[in-house]
Amino acid sequence: MSNPGMKGVEKQSSIFTRRVANPGKATVLALGKAFPSQVVPQENLVEGFLRDTKCDDAFIKEKLEHLCKTTTVKTRYTVLSREILDKYPELTTEGSPTIKQRLEIANEAVVEMALEASLGCIKEWGRPAGDITHIVYVSSSEIRLPGGDLYLSAKLGLRNDVNRVMLYFLGCYGGVTGLRVAKDIAENNPGSRVLLTTSETTILGFRPPNKARPYDLVGAALFGDGAAAVIIGADPRESEAPFMELHYAVQQFLPGTQNVIDGRLSEEGINFKLGRDLPQKIEENIEEFCKKLMGKAGDESMEFNDMFWAVHPGGPAILNRLETKLKLEGEKLESSRRALRDYGNVSSNTILYVMEYVRDELKKKGESAQEWGLGLAFGPGITFEGLLIRSLTSL
Repeated sequence: MSNPGMKGVEKQSSIFTRRVANPGKATVLALGKAFPSQVVPQENLVEGFLRDTKCDDAFIKEKLEHLCKTTTVKTRYTVLSREILDKYPELTTEGSPTIKQRLEIANEAVVEMALEASLGCIKEWGRPAGDITHIVYVSSSEIRLPGGDLYLSAKLGLRNDVNRVMLYFLGCYGGVTGLRVAKDIAENNPGSRVLLTTSETTILGFRPPNKARPYDLVGAALFGDGAAAVIIGADPRESEAPFMELHYAVQQFLPGTQNVIDGRLSEEGINFKLGRDLPQKIEENIEEFCKKLMGKAGDESMEFNDMFWAVHPGGPAILNRLETKLKLEGEKLESSRRALRDYGNVSSNTILYVMEYVRDELKKKGESAQEWGLGLAFGPGITFEGLLIRSLTSL
């Protein structure tokens, strides 16, 4: 069976080569990221969280200390600060109707982070913001009309006829959904350049601990804030430097699993419940899903360890089960584990942080780097989002 990816290699210099992108296929042309200024080392989280929420329960302290160790997270960033809690002390009061206050904080914060990430991405791209034809805006952290897509477009100085798409409340798989939507736009609108931005904050879900809600402690130990951006386009120009090709994309939900990840908006913010069987459900269905994606590479002999992997790190249990189920070599999920250590689970953003680490690793490997890889994310539904990715660069 012929391999559609091997259509030649373009020589850039004596030490740098770039694989030629398939005509009409979407490519990733640039990447940017941003974080709030408040940094939270994991070893300081328990003391700070209990102090901020005025909690002196020994059981909750012990439980949170255990969770902070098992998540493998080392550093996270957060919009929440001492200044915010001083201004809105009701956020730490159980049962307070604070959705208005939370949205006052979150709506502004997510756009500011998205702006910084987008500006960094556009700078790496090297073309003017006015050349962006479409914007895809992903967030599970804001609610308003008009949405953050319009505010971001105005702050970036985009044309007023830029085509905008909003993707709200998808959760952890939203970043890959955004890549899939951007891919479709780029491939069906010749010459288009799509800015995909993802931006998230945990403000809507922050609340004082309660023994009746153990899920809140998981969130406190695992989730962080931040933003990311990529520019997607087909048929790259000479001035552009594509590093990945989004070759094929697919979404799939698991029937009967709607309640495994459950999120409800209330007057107090967002309440989450995570089923203990989430890692198991993913493990039971992941092999068939990955094979469906791999089949589009055109190489029937390719195995899981012949590929690079960019997996959303929902938590260490999911990564461990995926690694065991697919018999992956130890370093295959290192980019995912590294993103989890450095940023925590930042919902829709995290897959783009993983992709940046994957890009760096592929460059280091040079000629020995794999050409094909998979991008995966999982979220409410249970929904699987997957991408078959082709690396375009090597050193």
